Amino acid sequence: LAVKDPTAVERANLLNMAKLSIKGLIESALSFGRTLDSDYPPLQQFFVVMEHCLKHGLKVRKSFLSYNKTIWGPLELVEKLYPEAEEIAASVRDLPGLKTPLGRARAWLRLALMQKKMADYLRCLIIQRDLLSEFYEYHALMMEEEGAVIVGLLVGLNVIDANLCVKGEDLDSQVGVIDFSVYLKSDDDIGGKERNVQIAAILDQKNYVEELNRQLNSTVSSLHARVDSLEKSNTKLIEELAIAKNNIIKLQEENHQLRSENTLILMKTQHHLEATKVDVEAELQTYKHSRQGLDEMYSEARRQLREEAQLRQDMENELVVQVSMKHEIELAMKLLEKDIHEKQDTLIGLRQQLDEVKAINVEMYQKLQVSEEAMKEKNEIISRLEDKTNQINATMKQLEQRLQQAEKAQMEAEAEDEKLKQEYVNKSESLQNEFSQKEKQLLQLETDLKIEKEWRQTLEDDLQKEKETVSHLRTETQEIVNLKKEFLKVQEKNKQLKRICEDQEAALQELASKLSESKLKIEDIKEANKALQGQVWLKDKEATHCKLCEKEFSLSKRKHHCRNCGEIFCNACSDNELPLPSSPKPVRVCDSCHAILIQRCSSNVP
Repeated sequence: LAVKDPTAVERANLLNMAKLSIKGLIESALSFGRTLDSDYPPLQQFFVVMEHCLKHGLKVRKSFLSYNKTIWGPLELVEKLYPEAEEIAASVRDLPGLKTPLGRARAWLRLALMQKKMADYLRCLIIQRDLLSEFYEYHALMMEEEGAVIVGLLVGLNVIDANLCVKGEDLDSQVGVIDFSVYLKSDDDIGGKERNVQIAAILDQKNYVEELNRQLNSTVSSLHARVDSLEKSNTKLIEELAIAKNNIIKLQEENHQLRSENTLILMKTQHHLEATKVDVEAELQTYKHSRQGLDEMYSEARRQLREEAQLRQDMENELVVQVSMKHEIELAMKLLEKDIHEKQDTLIGLRQQLDEVKAINVEMYQKLQVSEEAMKEKNEIISRLEDKTNQINATMKQLEQRLQQAEKAQMEAEAEDEKLKQEYVNKSESLQNEFSQKEKQLLQLETDLKIEKEWRQTLEDDLQKEKETVSHLRTETQEIVNLKKEFLKVQEKNKQLKRICEDQEAALQELASKLSESKLKIEDIKEANKALQGQVWLKDKEATHCKLCEKEFSLSKRKHHCRNCGEIFCNACSDNELPLPSSPKPVRVCDSCHAILIQRCSSNVP
């Protein structure tokens, strides 16, 4: 006989058991005719058989404590392949009583049966064999044709209506053992050969069940070890909880003490605030008097500011007048240039004058560049420029004088020309010889005149550039004047702020001195209160005689109580008086301890 493959035998046996369980479940459910519960025996056997079919050929995975072999991994994979299975997967994870993956897998099977979609879910798994190879061996039932046959048989379960309560059941600790007595037939219906075949199948199933029990015992032992470790950790947590409770009780006691101390501190601060409130009112009055003086000073400062603003306006008007004078000077310069155009004979002298003006303008430009560095240098340069303008005026006057001289020279030249004309009639022959020489000189003069014109054009260009620089310098001087104004305003604001700061510092010093005095008074009162602790004032009825003179109190002899030593004196015996800075009148002092006496009403006077 050929030796059969044991895995093939296991697959055939599981397939036959699945056929029998599904067939029996459908027949019994149809004969029962009602909705099935979780306590229905054929339904329980069906779930046990399905669990064995899904466990066949399952790969062993290493966990932290022991080796793990569960069917929850491939069932959890259905959620990714079939989107409608996300709902039952989420509900299985949210069940509170499930702690193991096997319990979750059992709950998943029950929910899939209630949805009548178990065949669809398992069909998606069988199709994706490359994903199933991560969980099953190559010879497993789910990897072979028997798995497809079981999925086809599961389609028939859609005629069954099941109502299973998954939440209350203990699915983690159930033992999945197949009850073969349900599926065995009687001896009358079976022949000899069939009986032998069934006995062999039963023996095979017995061996399979024994092996399964061995595996279950190993898993139970590992679970016991885990339970022991969990109990130890639970005892440790209970001890830590007790220590934490003790710490909480201690913290509550400390919190109560701190609250009581806080109330005492609040009472003390209230007394302190009442004492300081009077001092603050006196300081407010002094502050009001000082504020009136400050208002008067502010009015005087405003009056001075108005006067300075008026002076500044006058200075600006003078500056405008000077600018108009400068414009007139420029107009005069233009007229003089026109005269220079008409006077060709004076070009050489004007050239020298323009050189001087150019040199003066260069000096002015250099000085104005230096004036940008500091305000004082600007003022000096402006004064020098005024001197230079005076010099230019003087030079212009000299030029006018020279022009007059040139006109006189021209008249003399005309007279000489007339004389020459007369002489020309006499000396025409000699002049014809000289005429050629004069033409040569005329050509030289024309060339010189062209050169002079070119040089004059260059001078005009230079003069235009100098005018532009002068206008630029004027704008800069105007900006400097504006900066001066802003600087003066900032100085005035700075002075005002300094005055306010000094006043505030003086007020703060006065407040600090008064606060120190009030602190000293409070400390004296605290010392007096400490000394008074344990002492009790005598009642008015008991205090009838003075402590020193032993005379009876009356309207003329009033009672004075010492708050330090508790003694009672009459006004005749307590004549010691001391002046205090906080009170306008001197106070009476005890003869024995020199503390302040408090006057009390006599028993005869209401």
